[in-house]
Amino acid sequence: MNRRTQTAIAAAIAAALSLGLGACGNKDKDDNGGGTSAASTKGPGADTGEIVGGSPAKGGTLTVLTNQDFAHLDPARNWTLPQMDFGTRLIYRTLTTFKAAPGDAGNEIVPDLATDVGRPSDGGKTWTFTLRDGLKYEDGSAIKSSDIKYNVERSFSPDLTGGPDYAVQYLAGGENYKGPLTGEHLASIETPDDKTIVFRLKRPVAEFSYTATLPTFAPVPPAQEKGTQYDMRPFSSGPYKIESYDRGKQLVLVRNSNWDAATDTVRKAYPDKIVVTQGLKGGQVDDRIIASDGADANAIEMPWMRPESVSKVLPKPDVKARLVAERTGCTDSLYLNTAKAPFDDPKVREAMMWAVDREAQVTAFGGPAIADVATSFLPPSLTGGVKADPLKIPAAGDPAKAKELLKAAGKSDLKVSLTVSLGDKTRGEAIQQSLAKAGVQVTVNTVDPSAFTDTLGDTKNAPELTINGWCPDYPSGATFLPFLFDGRTIKEKGNQGNYSQFRDQATMDEMDRIAGLSDVKEANEAWKKLDEELLKKAPAVPLMWQRRALLVGTNVAGAFGAPGYAGMIDMATVGLKDPAKSQG
Repeated sequence: MNRRTQTAIAAAIAAALSLGLGACGNKDKDDNGGGTSAASTKGPGADTGEIVGGSPAKGGTLTVLTNQDFAHLDPARNWTLPQMDFGTRLIYRTLTTFKAAPGDAGNEIVPDLATDVGRPSDGGKTWTFTLRDGLKYEDGSAIKSSDIKYNVERSFSPDLTGGPDYAVQYLAGGENYKGPLTGEHLASIETPDDKTIVFRLKRPVAEFSYTATLPTFAPVPPAQEKGTQYDMRPFSSGPYKIESYDRGKQLVLVRNSNWDAATDTVRKAYPDKIVVTQGLKGGQVDDRIIASDGADANAIEMPWMRPESVSKVLPKPDVKARLVAERTGCTDSLYLNTAKAPFDDPKVREAMMWAVDREAQVTAFGGPAIADVATSFLPPSLTGGVKADPLKIPAAGDPAKAKELLKAAGKSDLKVSLTVSLGDKTRGEAIQQSLAKAGVQVTVNTVDPSAFTDTLGDTKNAPELTINGWCPDYPSGATFLPFLFDGRTIKEKGNQGNYSQFRDQATMDEMDRIAGLSDVKEANEAWKKLDEELLKKAPAVPLMWQRRALLVGTNVAGAFGAPGYAGMIDMATVGLKDPAKSQG
């Protein structure tokens, strides 16, 4: 769903940032050391290794301001940003995780609950992990390997929808498994003792160390099972536990006294308390952090700065110095529901490729300082830094060409609906306007962000058009194209990724062939060629590649965009400069 290596677009980012994000160094460099000069053309987190605010001190209350609630905090269901960053860095731990560091170092996999990043055998079809000593839950009880097995099994449950389904795809014998809530267990996960867990896979998976970073591989003790209600109160194996949660209003985390920093090389757990204030309206979050008054000096935002706020930030050096703008490695697309008319017709889908004005999407999102026009499904992070553009369609589209294609398909008077998250209304309207030039009438419907994922996941009632993004979970096309366009991943409820409901046998056959390749370079080239073929079949329209713009308050320290979490501020290391100045 999100991530990984975004190495070779640094030049493009630097150029874009020089237009407005320049001199984004540590504004308190005289007090904390370091920082960038006024002549710098790169912002913190934008390939510089800069950390906003310097090093945090321990203590105080960090505030998170957001316009939305969490869709899921249950680790079996948590597969969207910023929930993954929040959950895996604060509340629960996984077998492996990403190093807490800005820039490319943040893509490195390191052990978390495990003593190493996993030991493959049987040609990569079997993976063994050993747990560290001294691991405990919030009540002081020991974390066992069987608890990790239990949560992986939970990811198969039809009642616990929405989470990563790598386990479903990879584990042997899971085709008809329905999870542990019925009392059945999966034989391909073995726990010979409390510290050892063995995964037996259907096929070799060279990147399984990366797979084990996902929330699926966090522990859940069976005694704490609450089914769908586990979302409200995941049992902590991380540095914080939930003190209170009033959905849509406030979530409060306090320290987990049984978390032992000696067992955790990644999480620094600087704040004493973390308060998430939810349900704020429009640009209220940005305005409060720009002003940074009172408790808001100790605030960060999620999931990102609103596009209209860019003009309020870039002209002010003191505010601009508190802006993080890391690359996300994600591709936003307009998904066409191929399961029903009119988008079951390839010619109509091809017309959409030519009709959409992608430059207008970048403008609606905030401009070239924080987004680039996408010309392929695979982001540059998965194509060796090359911006692939096989179709050569103008960024502003070609309405005349689109009209010709629609006429040839006998669909010159189309009326369709577009469903977007509430925060993407402006982008939805930009789609509406560009398709109107091709003679397509679009009705834009908005959905509250907390319900958006579940709305799209209901395939029987899925919208004709929707805007959404996808991020690789680690640097491989295997974590990208199959999730978007493999028809076998489609679920009636909780459908994730393949929002186009695209089923194409030739595409699936090629995905299976690539999955069997043992040479990583050969596989990467094959994914790029498949990307070109998919662009011709047009199950979706790639729109833009984002940089995640995030503001922090004047008293926040240790803030940087985590490459492993698509540019989200890494919750493992953020804190306050002066905890005594925080409130609550």
